[in-house]
Amino acid sequence: MTSTPTIGQQNSATPVSSVTPAELPLWKQDGAEPFLRIENVTKKFGEFTAVDNISLDIYKNELFCLLGGSGSGKSTLLRMLAGFETPSSGRILIDGVDMSGMQPWKRPVNMMFQSYALFPHLTVEDNVAFGLKREGIARAEVKQRAQQMLEMVQLGHLGKRKPHQLSGGQRQRVALARSLVKRPKLLLLDEPLGALDKKLREETQFELINIQEELGVTFVVVTHDQEEAMTLATRIGVMNHGEIVQTAEPHDVYEYPNSRFVAEFVGSVNLFEGKVIEDQPDSVRIKSKEAGGILFVNHGISCAPNQKVHVALRPEKIKISRNKPMQDENCICGIVEEIAYMGSLSVYRVRLDSGKEVRVTQPNFARDMSERFTWNDRVFLSWDVDSSVVLTS
Repeated sequence: MTSTPTIGQQNSATPVSSVTPAELPLWKQDGAEPFLRIENVTKKFGEFTAVDNISLDIYKNELFCLLGGSGSGKSTLLRMLAGFETPSSGRILIDGVDMSGMQPWKRPVNMMFQSYALFPHLTVEDNVAFGLKREGIARAEVKQRAQQMLEMVQLGHLGKRKPHQLSGGQRQRVALARSLVKRPKLLLLDEPLGALDKKLREETQFELINIQEELGVTFVVVTHDQEEAMTLATRIGVMNHGEIVQTAEPHDVYEYPNSRFVAEFVGSVNLFEGKVIEDQPDSVRIKSKEAGGILFVNHGISCAPNQKVHVALRPEKIKISRNKPMQDENCICGIVEEIAYMGSLSVYRVRLDSGKEVRVTQPNFARDMSERFTWNDRVFLSWDVDSSVVLTS
């Protein structure tokens, strides 16, 4: 498993942590036992391979996100964890117990579906209590646990309503309460916030984090939304074509992607193609025709002389100015072709002399528009030596 990001074969880009082993999260502690272990799991549908030899360890109390586009295999993997699909090969162990051949209802797992799947004819309280009643638990305990869970999701006063009388966000919380009331060891969430509007989705993300921390249940969330994964997750597994291509904490996935695919899929990025002209243990210089100059990065890589690489640079790392900065490396120039004012920030598309288009984002600190850049301005773009990342794959 990859719990520490790599950049090609990066030597020193990731900062060294100064915390003691006891303070480290479980996935960074030597000898820590995973709560969920996925061993060489493959799932085929005829000739099509939906999940391709995935191995992954997830630890107790994690909120782990499987992030990927449509067809990446993330939902198929989630369904195998739930027992709705059987792996073609490999094993899944939960809390040390092999789940092979174990029916979904016998697993210490519950699943919250994207559609919520609430019973329209039942009240909110009865929806939450449904699973407990099926288990034959005493009526008084059922009522107590259902009410306790509704209070936790801030719906205790709406127990007698029907689902159609609730907002989308309230229905989402009912589905969450129903999934948690049976106290599963593992909760699987398939695009849990996909049906909500942007503002409500952002608010609900923090509610979900708080509930997960309060209950201590291990969550595995499937999402295609990069911002949602970055907000929710303790760690992210980025999926593509049935494989997990990088596993790391959100900050490291964003700042230290290990491939072009991850860099482009997670957030916005500018990529400059070039050839390595100097490779030192702690730095590298790349000559790039696209950038029209020399790019300097303060981390080393392992590569052949003159190897073709890509330099990844996030738009918010770039400084934009009408005057040439006092630096020769990591300094390029071009013409502002497009501007998008988005309230808190402005987005500039700058056409370089080489013809390459670069995206730059700048926060709007001041209300005054007079000092901002406009169309056809000739501008200089520059960035610090630790702002970019060299990708060898």
